[in-house]
Amino acid sequence: MKVITLHHPYDVSTIANEPVVLAMGFFDGVHAGHRAVINRAKEEARARGVKLAVLTYDQHASVVFKTQAPLTYLTTLPRKLELLSEIGVDIAYVVNFTSAFAKLTPQAFVNQYMIGLHAVAVVAGFDHTYGPQNQHATMQDLPAYAQDKFTVIEVPCVTVDGQESASTRARELVDAGQVDELNRLLTQPYQTSGVVVHGEARGREMGYPTANIETTSGERLPGVGVYAVELAIGNEWYGGMASIGYNVTFGDNRPKTVEINLFDFSHEIYGERVKVRWHHYIRGEEKFAGMAELMTKLAEDEQISREFLNQNA
Repeated sequence: MKVITLHHPYDVSTIANEPVVLAMGFFDGVHAGHRAVINRAKEEARARGVKLAVLTYDQHASVVFKTQAPLTYLTTLPRKLELLSEIGVDIAYVVNFTSAFAKLTPQAFVNQYMIGLHAVAVVAGFDHTYGPQNQHATMQDLPAYAQDKFTVIEVPCVTVDGQESASTRARELVDAGQVDELNRLLTQPYQTSGVVVHGEARGREMGYPTANIETTSGERLPGVGVYAVELAIGNEWYGGMASIGYNVTFGDNRPKTVEINLFDFSHEIYGERVKVRWHHYIRGEEKFAGMAELMTKLAEDEQISREFLNQNA
């Protein structure tokens, strides 16, 4: 997949003079609704014998519009591009979402970022908008702005578990730790990344040594709790169980940590850049009377995690 970064106003010489079918969206999470848009665009591109292109952004519009607090993302830009490539996108146009770009009128946006990218068809979800904050245009407006220069394809709402497949819903599920439902919405396990750093080594004392993960800035972590997970070190995935929490058994006002106990694994991996697949929520964080009680619970967590991973991962 070719990745082309566009900073407004972009250099037109960076755009190949060839027709494309263009899928548009921020695509945070690349969930079932996003995949419906991209796959519909992929079908159209193959039918026309042209390349599939995606127009997405380096950061959320809220950074410029101040419509909400800055987001932590379901997929950072590198992860999003990885997923787009896996789906079969040929060209990814990554637009720097800046104040200058955000001021483009709907017609100027269409002229420069649809017609200017040589789109013969533009595909987006039913709720896609474009243009300035106080002058948003919708997909229903797009045929008029297109002026018959490209085909407009609007993809209807996609539901998962009876609810709209939307990034807002996905973020709610992440925050609540509901990764089982989240993964159905995403169509695959939720994934985060980070670096293995030193911790307090209490897990080792209990027979459950952990990899302590310093998470990647900007990524959205699941809510506090215990999970069945897989951890990637290099190109290998290893099963384990993870705890996100404050180690409340050992005192109050402690920092939030991400600790992963890998099953049947004994190597030192400090400094490794790793990926985590969050497969299954087991329980919330609990405060135990002491280390012995905690160890009994960890044995139960391990059994649940192993059984789940053996059957599902």
